[in-house]
Amino acid sequence: MGARTGGREAALKMLFAVEASQSDFDSAIALFWREFGGDPETRPYADESVRGVLDEREALDEIIRTASEHWRLERMTRVDRNVLRLGTWELKHRPDVPRAVVLDEAIELAKRYGSEESGAFVNGVLNQVAEKLGRTDTDPEAGGERELSTRGS
Repeated sequence: MGARTGGREAALKMLFAVEASQSDFDSAIALFWREFGGDPETRPYADESVRGVLDEREALDEIIRTASEHWRLERMTRVDRNVLRLGTWELKHRPDVPRAVVLDEAIELAKRYGSEESGAFVNGVLNQVAEKLGRTDTDPEAGGERELSTRGS
């Protein structure tokens, strides 16, 4: 597992814990690493992601609301909601991570930790988020003319 993949998984677990316990994120981050350890290579990406999501949670939630027709954020499962927050934050703030990678990783997290429908749900909403944010990363081998495809689209 790559450092970013592991970082995303750790970040999702921390975001879930913060929301479930209503604790502050510094305490949640410290407790997570103390209890679960983890690969030191994953920590910087996980910590940056958690802080980024929690610093901007209201703005990210608004982006998700506008992208998820007929779904109130409060009615989404805690896993789906936090996977979407994490993916939206990455799409917004990590242009170095291709759109397809953000979506694929979010879909895999949703499948692993969410319900049977989570992967498809996250895929649909994050595709809309990416469009709204203007993330149309292109395939460099196609001369920049074709969008990267995402698994499960």
